[in-house]
Amino acid sequence: MLTLTDAERAIAAGEEGEGAATALRIVAESAQRLGAARLIPIASAHIDGCLYHGDSGTLFAEMLVARGARTRVRATLNVGALDLLRPNNVRLAGVPRAMALRLMRAYEALGCQPTWTCAPYQAGHRPAAGSDVAWGESNAVAFCNSVLGARTNRYGDFLDIACAIVGRAPYYGLHQAENRRATLLVDATMLPAALRAEDACWPVLGAWLGAVAGERVAVFDGLAAEATEERLKALGAAAAAGGAVALFHVAGVTPEAPTVEAILAEGAERMALTPAMLRTARACLSTATGDTINAVAIGSPHASEAEACALARLLGGRRVRVPFYLNTGRGVLARLQQRGLLRGLADSGVVLIADTCIVAAPILPEGGGVLLTNSAKFAHYAPGNTGYAVQYASLADCVESAVAGRLVRDESLWQ
Repeated sequence: MLTLTDAERAIAAGEEGEGAATALRIVAESAQRLGAARLIPIASAHIDGCLYHGDSGTLFAEMLVARGARTRVRATLNVGALDLLRPNNVRLAGVPRAMALRLMRAYEALGCQPTWTCAPYQAGHRPAAGSDVAWGESNAVAFCNSVLGARTNRYGDFLDIACAIVGRAPYYGLHQAENRRATLLVDATMLPAALRAEDACWPVLGAWLGAVAGERVAVFDGLAAEATEERLKALGAAAAAGGAVALFHVAGVTPEAPTVEAILAEGAERMALTPAMLRTARACLSTATGDTINAVAIGSPHASEAEACALARLLGGRRVRVPFYLNTGRGVLARLQQRGLLRGLADSGVVLIADTCIVAAPILPEGGGVLLTNSAKFAHYAPGNTGYAVQYASLADCVESAVAGRLVRDESLWQ
């Protein structure tokens, strides 16, 4: 049974305003249903409810604004349905466009930071290891738990902003140390070193993990030498999109797993990962056949500065022959501008998308076709959200294909 402190009961009774009272009641009712015995203070929040899915989300946020609610902790904003920097990138029109804009402005009025990115950790939002937070957006949750070592569950729309307003979250799930231990050990030592060192391997690792693990916490053994933050980001995003993974460990790399033994739960399942398993997972990321491509998109999660720089190097000033979309955060765009790279990308035909992405808003050319991407998350969501079939490939293959105007894919590492 949930027990509130005197201070929490006072907030629920309206002593800090009607907006805070509404938020506290939402958090408390959610905690009750989740089986939490108490609420805990949080250091920050990342808000996923700012993406327009219908008028109810806008009206809910505006209700909180009208009732005087304000965030009590740092709260960054996930992608919206509009590119506020380049409005013509998104075809949304009429009432839906107006309501989407109202939603985004309402969350700003609540005190949230207008980061508009699914990768807040690339915008300076990096809570300390061991701290409790309330984050939404599946890839951000996986990164926060796994790579940063902070503690959060997958907080959904409405509950995320309510937690930010009262600065508290239900104490359950991954906030509790015993639930963060690995119940699945994945031995990756059978994978060739050359494959582990290939960026395109890591989204496939995540896709495999999402399909196998479900909600379980896994620890990987044998990936320490090749693991980088960019690769862990890609692994977590794919595992969270294709499954319900909110936390994974890589022995010798991630904060809570200095060794396998340090994080492995008693009675954990053990599994040896083979190249054949990854080839099967990789094949599942493509829903199209042949060499036709109609568009290319990278940046899900939003591309980092390093990824965008790699794109510029691979293009080398060449022009693409199919629409090519680079989805990233406005903070990354600002740093690319400082480095003088935006003009070159634009001259190569790359369309820069900020504040949203091609699966969250109508951006891709109408009529459907085949989308080529290096993102397992795009591969997962694009068919249902955009009507495009997908082909999965490395970043280098995405660039060469875009320049050639047809699929060009190096299969040698996967043989």
